Amino acid sequence: MALAALAVAAGAWWLQSGRRVSVPWAGGFPPSRPPASYVGHAACGQCHQQAEQRWRGSHHDLAMQPATDASVAGDFNDARFAYAGVTSTFFRRDGKFVVRTDGPDGTLHDYDVTYAFGTSPLQQYLIEFPDGRLQALGIAWDTRPRAQGGQRWFHLYPGQNVTHRDELHWTGPSQNWNYMCAECHSTGVRKNYDAKTRRFSTAYAEVSVSCEACHGPGSNHVAWAKKDGNWRSLDGGTKGLAIALDERKAVTWAIGAETGNAKRTPPGKPTREVELCGRCHARRGQFSDDDGHGRPLGDTHRVALLEDRLYHPDGQIRDEVYEYGSFLQSKMFNRGVTCSDCHDPHSGTLRAPGSQVCLACHASQKYETPKHHFHAAGSRGADCVGCHMPTTTYMVIDPRHDHSIRVPRPDLSVKLGAPNACTGCHSGRPAEWAAKQVEVWYGHAPRGYPRYAEAFRTASIGGPGAGDLLQAVARDGDQPAIARASALARLGIFPSPAAGEVVRAGLNDPDPLVRRAAAGALEGAEPARRVELLAPLLDDPVRAVRMQAARALAGAPRERLTDAQRKALDRGLAEYVAAEQFNADRPESHVNLGLLYAAERKAAEAEEALKVALEVDPRFVPAAVNLADLYRATGRDVEGERVLRAAIERDPRSAPAHHALGLLLVRQQRMPEALTELEAAARLAPESSRYGYVYAVALNGAGRPKQAMETLLRVLSRHPYDRETLAALIAYSREQANPAQALAYTRRLAELEPANAEVRQLIQRLEAEARR
Repeated sequence: MALAALAVAAGAWWLQSGRRVSVPWAGGFPPSRPPASYVGHAACGQCHQQAEQRWRGSHHDLAMQPATDASVAGDFNDARFAYAGVTSTFFRRDGKFVVRTDGPDGTLHDYDVTYAFGTSPLQQYLIEFPDGRLQALGIAWDTRPRAQGGQRWFHLYPGQNVTHRDELHWTGPSQNWNYMCAECHSTGVRKNYDAKTRRFSTAYAEVSVSCEACHGPGSNHVAWAKKDGNWRSLDGGTKGLAIALDERKAVTWAIGAETGNAKRTPPGKPTREVELCGRCHARRGQFSDDDGHGRPLGDTHRVALLEDRLYHPDGQIRDEVYEYGSFLQSKMFNRGVTCSDCHDPHSGTLRAPGSQVCLACHASQKYETPKHHFHAAGSRGADCVGCHMPTTTYMVIDPRHDHSIRVPRPDLSVKLGAPNACTGCHSGRPAEWAAKQVEVWYGHAPRGYPRYAEAFRTASIGGPGAGDLLQAVARDGDQPAIARASALARLGIFPSPAAGEVVRAGLNDPDPLVRRAAAGALEGAEPARRVELLAPLLDDPVRAVRMQAARALAGAPRERLTDAQRKALDRGLAEYVAAEQFNADRPESHVNLGLLYAAERKAAEAEEALKVALEVDPRFVPAAVNLADLYRATGRDVEGERVLRAAIERDPRSAPAHHALGLLLVRQQRMPEALTELEAAARLAPESSRYGYVYAVALNGAGRPKQAMETLLRVLSRHPYDRETLAALIAYSREQANPAQALAYTRRLAELEPANAEVRQLIQRLEAEARR
């Protein structure tokens, strides 16, 4: 499932007409309660005046505003900005804010700005299109003071030369507000995408992120407060609201004299508030408009795990992942700290300035001293946040803190290449210097709470012992659930009997992230085993787990299921399909449906879904590649070739399209053409060992063994533990009567497969051959 960008819940104005509408609430209450509707922050403020005052002017309050003189910060006084050969002009006309810039056809058009988006350190601008889309302009206004480099227009992709043909262009799907942003920049959002007409009628209850974005629609709470009607039935401990944010009630934190750290009384690890914030402050995908206040996060969203493309091996933030996935890794979360322990939930600001918020739980006499941080008082190195929550800058000028709140580990930077706070500040020093300095200060190498960096790094390169390291993380109940889930998700490509038992245990884990990952790890398992292990998860209490189990069981033999299990599978698949159809404005959702139908041997439905994906976004290469593969499976390579060549024409630098076309041409025995395409794929995506390996095999088959070996060696230099590449090098070295060279590669393969008897026997044979 595609993962959406950050957003927060929002309310109900029809974008086309500006009419306020009442959005009914669909979940969270017992059947005896009336459905709730949104009432707006003004109604809340009648009783909760202090909370509303703190909210006013906050990032949530200013998340999205109609474009007015009061809300627009940018210079629209005929200001000009040049980028990628296009000079855009920002000006006023008839009281409106207008930008003249390149449209989807690459020519200049005048666009009215409909909304100001965000407040600091930058502000974007939304432009409405006739089909109901709102698109975020790629040129933003730097709202920082001029002395800090602000008060200027800048492009969000500097140096990338993004033109109208690029997927990152402001008119494309990646900059679409309705999908990428709306849920989390307004309250009570209903996307209202019509897949037949391909139009949006997106609505919200309030334009900004207001009270009901977090507390849920408030009409029943207002009735309870006014004692209207059958108000007593509305309580149930929540005073008519869908969620009671009372986990911190009667909780105390006392700092221990010996440890200098606070301990929670009563002990516990509350999740309700953190999951509520995670609906927007997580890298995740949305299942439906029913954002489900009071329900598990996995009922409404699919949260991203610690994937290589999103996080560094030790779990530090890499891509724009927001805070939730990081905070789940922290010792603070494990000890029961919630978001509002540090942040005022209404203003969003810290409860105390800077490190003072940390000292509420960590004794100043132990931690606010050079004996702890070894830096001069008042310096950046003496600041808790500077060392334990380093920043990564996104959107050119927006530094965001890593909420895993970890011990700096320059030793991991030396070993694994992960960043560290020390050299982030001392930029002229190497990680080796920082690691040595830390060991001198503390008398030992630093020790952190997370213990999965080596496992994830080894798995990412396919290195020796990856499976064993991942199993150890998955079994370690002291490690964060999101890390154990991430280990299980990787175990699927390192199968073994021991790994199978670890995955089986994960299916019964208390945490839904772990259960979901375990179900996903079984997707490639033998059908009978999938049925045996996954059928119970079809009745899991969390939707994300049910959907993953159902998807993994697609195409499995239904005769092995009981009647009750078949019905549960149908329900799970229906939930999966509904979630993808909710995101029918995205090509990846149609690809996901196409792959599901293909797994169920529904070729016609799969073909239709993949075609629709290309209609939604003709530039979406995975749709073209999968459609061509479906044509291959149904004996229609001629049609597949047309699809792939069209994809390459739209994106000549698409390595997957070149690779797929190359394989098609190999099947048709058109080797000269095939080699051209396979070479292009290997050259355009050297990070893919598979593309280089396939190109080398094709070269060898075409009678060019020298070039094949040269290609394999280039692949091996980047991917030293790629099994396919090593196997090819062994085979070709033996063909060239070079047993010593083959022996070296076989020994490396043995590092990866120490229990493989065939590899050991091959080593013995090659050793004998090398001695002759």
